Amino acid sequence: MNYYTKQTQIGFITISEEKGFITSLKFKNEVYKSKWDKYFLSEILNDAFNQLDEYLSGKRTVFNLPLNPHGTKFQQKVWSSLFSIPYGETRSYKDIAEKIGNKDSSRAVGLANNKNPIPIFIPCHRVISSTGDLSGYSGGLELKRQLLSLEGFNATP
Repeated sequence: MNYYTKQTQIGFITISEEKGFITSLKFKNEVYKSKWDKYFLSEILNDAFNQLDEYLSGKRTVFNLPLNPHGTKFQQKVWSSLFSIPYGETRSYKDIAEKIGNKDSSRAVGLANNKNPIPIFIPCHRVISSTGDLSGYSGGLELKRQLLSLEGFNATP
């Protein structure tokens, strides 16, 4: 695995890639280093950081990156469904549960959302509670609010 950490408009971000696929995006408090991993800015990581910068600058609404998040079949199903949430819109955990064909799995959808290894690129920040409240985000609720605001969604405090 190769990874690179870089300062962005939202703080330090570490993006990892394996065999030409993005496998994780971690926020500052999750930056890690392993003696078995490589640390260099490969072409795919450079592209990922460029697309992230364009998104954070309001110039990009869709990412075009090869992603390979590792997870269970259920998690993969949830993460895959997140791509259908358009830029600037949100869906509830219940909406996602219904979309994947298991209307009673809202809690499990929330847990899968929480385990999303590639936040922002897999837009789990666009999932909110059915009451409209923001709930958990690996980068913190303030960052979730900031990302939704960037996309034009008014997320009240």
